[in-house]
Amino acid sequence: MTALPSITVRLDDRAVALPAGATLAQLLEQERREPAAVATALNGRFVPRDARPATALSDGDVVLFFQPIVGG
Repeated sequence: MTALPSITVRLDDRAVALPAGATLAQLLEQERREPAAVATALNGRFVPRDARPATALSDGDVVLFFQPIVGG
């Protein structure tokens, strides 16, 4: 039996394994995080909520989840 290809990303200073081709939206789901309650950054760049399903992750990527800032 051959193992499926996987990648490892850094999420908030810990390693997380994902299937190759996983997206930022799938990582949120795996981590059981409410998409509307968290802001995301990939390799230091903000990723808008509507772009997460199309944002593929690669081995070694650095992902941050943080509280969105609201106000003016």
